[in-house]
Amino acid sequence: MKRTIQTVLLAAIWTTLLMLGSLSLQAQDEDTQPEKDTRPVRNLFESIWLIDNQTAVVPIKGTLEMDIQHRFGAVNDNKFHDLYGLFAASNIRLGFNYVPIDKLQVGFGFTKEKLLWDFNAKYAIFQQGREGGSPVSVTYFVNMGIDTRLEKQYKFDETVDRFTYFHQLMIARKITDDFSLQASGSLSWFNFRELNYDAEGTPLGRDGNRHFNVAFLGRYKVTPTLGLIANVDLPITDQEFIDEKPNISFGVEMVSSSHAFQIFLGRYKSLVPQYNNMLNQNSDFMIGFNMTRLWNF
Repeated sequence: MKRTIQTVLLAAIWTTLLMLGSLSLQAQDEDTQPEKDTRPVRNLFESIWLIDNQTAVVPIKGTLEMDIQHRFGAVNDNKFHDLYGLFAASNIRLGFNYVPIDKLQVGFGFTKEKLLWDFNAKYAIFQQGREGGSPVSVTYFVNMGIDTRLEKQYKFDETVDRFTYFHQLMIARKITDDFSLQASGSLSWFNFRELNYDAEGTPLGRDGNRHFNVAFLGRYKVTPTLGLIANVDLPITDQEFIDEKPNISFGVEMVSSSHAFQIFLGRYKSLVPQYNNMLNQNSDFMIGFNMTRLWNF
């Protein structure tokens, strides 16, 4: 209950911040304003990713994107002996996305951990206007993950047990030319949950199949090509056996016209969102990076 109250308060604060900029515009006398530019705002965020979360950005039609996401080991596990996690076991994801029509992005990726394939789609329901139109951007993201490990590596009861799902609704606003914020709520679903046992090996039961989470993220541009980024993920659902750990991450982002590179510290190691939100047990920080490359056709 305490976690839920804190989450609701944080959500209220961030939502208020997101809306402040729009209130001043709505209060102006429209009769004295020139014709407004309602085209989508430029550079709401610099990438479709900000650390561990999707942003509300959907690139322009015809954009092909390649993603490389990497998470090293925990900084404090062996400290200097594995160079603060850089030489520890790591996780990596390769992804590709394409925008076939306006406002819709589709993609897929492959992750080292659990040999996960994921297939996703993202649609921009509303896009913040430059001077008028919608005061915020609202985007819906959906993901399906498939655990493709061999039977000898992990035993599933049924083929459908390999499938997991993720739904997320994002609300974002570019507050100033340099500062953007986003709040989102998500639902993770696992078809299969592992059976938990006590010390004597007696079965205790399974955690639930669904999990709710909220996330908040922001970016502040220090220069046209360098920005400070931060991300917070808070679990809402309390599972019976697994105590999901919240995530806090922060770092820097460097961009060009066709690249975005983010390097940061965070507590999430899985690279498919439902696994991060539902199964995270890490309380230590890990070094990570995201790199994206864009082509337009």
